[in-house]
Amino acid sequence: MSLYSRLETRLQSNADDAGPVRGTSSTGRILMIWLAANLVVTTLLTGTLFVPDVSYPLVIGLIVAGTVLGAGVLVTIGAIGTRTGLPTMALTRGPFGIRGSLLAVAANVVILMGWSWVQAMLAGIALNFLVATLTGFSSPVLFAVLCQTIVVILAIFGHAGVARVEPWFAAAILALAAYIFVVAFTTYAPADFASLAAPTEPFYTPGLAFDVVLATAISWTVLSADFNRFARSPRRGVIGSGIGYTLSTVIAMTLGATAIGYVALQGLEVIPFDPVTIIEPFGAPLAVAIFLSVMATNTMVVYGMVTSVVNALPGKRVRFLPTALVLGVISVIGATFFGLLDQFTTFLVTISALFAPVFAIMIVDYYVIRRGRYGADILSARGGSFWYTGGVNVWAVLSWVVGATSAYVWAYVWPLPFGATVPAFILTFVVYLLASLPRRSAEPFGPAVHLADAVDEASGSEPETGPRRAAKRA
Repeated sequence: MSLYSRLETRLQSNADDAGPVRGTSSTGRILMIWLAANLVVTTLLTGTLFVPDVSYPLVIGLIVAGTVLGAGVLVTIGAIGTRTGLPTMALTRGPFGIRGSLLAVAANVVILMGWSWVQAMLAGIALNFLVATLTGFSSPVLFAVLCQTIVVILAIFGHAGVARVEPWFAAAILALAAYIFVVAFTTYAPADFASLAAPTEPFYTPGLAFDVVLATAISWTVLSADFNRFARSPRRGVIGSGIGYTLSTVIAMTLGATAIGYVALQGLEVIPFDPVTIIEPFGAPLAVAIFLSVMATNTMVVYGMVTSVVNALPGKRVRFLPTALVLGVISVIGATFFGLLDQFTTFLVTISALFAPVFAIMIVDYYVIRRGRYGADILSARGGSFWYTGGVNVWAVLSWVVGATSAYVWAYVWPLPFGATVPAFILTFVVYLLASLPRRSAEPFGPAVHLADAVDEASGSEPETGPRRAAKRA
C-alpha cells in the first residue's frame, strides 16, 4: 500500500461523520465551547464597523439586542441536535429531503469557504505587521497564503489538537479585552465615546448595524447542532450555548467598537475591519493574539467544510483526503482576494439571506410539523418519509427561495429601517408553515426520540457517546 493510500485510510477512519451520537457534555462544557468559539478577531472586527457611523451607546444596545435575538435561533436549532444526535447539515434532510438538503450543504460550503478566506487574510495582515515591524519586509498576500497553507495542513492532520488549545487562545483574547477596556476608559471617559461625531454621510444605519449583528448569530447557527449534539440534555445545551454565545459575542463586538472609538478619539485614521488600525495603538501582543486565534478558528472552519462535503449524503461518504486537498487548494487561492475584506458587510448579509430562511424552515418542520420527532429513515440513503418527491421537498425549496429573495430585496432594493433578516425569517416561517400544515403530525409534542437509540437497536450494539467517539477518533 502506498504512503498516500495509508494516509487516506487513516484519515478516513478518524474523520467525523454525520451519524447520531449520544451527548455527555455538561452545561459548563457547552458554555466554554461556545465562549471559545466566538471570541475571535472576526467578531471583534465586526464591532469596528459601526462606530462612529452610529453613536457608541446605541451600538452597544444594538449589539446586545441583536445577539440575544440571534442566540434564540441558535439554541433552538442546537436543541434539535441534542434531541436527535445529528449535526446541523444532516438535520436539513428533515425539511428539505435527502437530496434537497444538498442545497443547504452547498450553501454552507460556500459560506465556510468565504470565512476561511477572510480569516486567512486577517491572519496574514497580523503576521505581516509583526514581520514588517521587525524586518521592514511587507507582503500581506504572501503571508495570507502562508497562513492558509498551514491551516489546511492542520485541518488534515491536527484539527483535534487545535480544538483542545483553542480555549487558551480565547483566554488570551479575554485578557487583551480587559487590557484594551482599561486603557480606553482610563484614557477617555464614556461620555467622550458617546460624543463621537458621525460622518456627514454614514454608511451604517442602526438598522443595518442590527442586521449585521443578527447575521453573525445566523452564521454561527450552522454549527449549533454540531456542537450541541454533545450536550447531555437539551436543557444543558440551550443554557450553555445561549450564555456562551451571548457573552462571547457581546464582549468581542463591544471590544471592537471600543477599540475603534479609541482610535477615533486619538485622532488617528479610522479604517473599519482592519486589524492594523487597532493593533498599532495597542501593540504587538494584540497582533500575536489575533494571529493565533485566527489560525485556530480557521483550522476548524476548513475541517468543518471538508466534513460537510464528505458526509453530504447518507451511505455515500466521499473520500476525506482528496476532498481536503481540493478544498484546501481553493481556500489558499482565495486567500489572495483581499478585496473581499471591503465587502464583508455584503458577505454577512448574504449569509443571513441564505440561512435565516433555512433555519426558519427547520424550526417549523421539527417543532410544529413533526412535533419534535424525526424517525430513523432520516439516516437512509433513499426512501422513507424524508424522500418526499425524488428526495426533494419542493415546498421547502420554494419557501427558501421566497425567504432568500425577500431578504435580498429588503436589504438592497427597498431597505427596511430595522434590517432584512427578521422580516425574511418571519415570512419564510409563515410560508412553509402554511404549505406544510396538511402533513402535520397528529401526535402531541413529546420527549425526544434520539436517533442513536434507533441505530443501536438496529445493530444490536451499545449506545455510542461523545467521549467514546472521541476516543475512537484518537
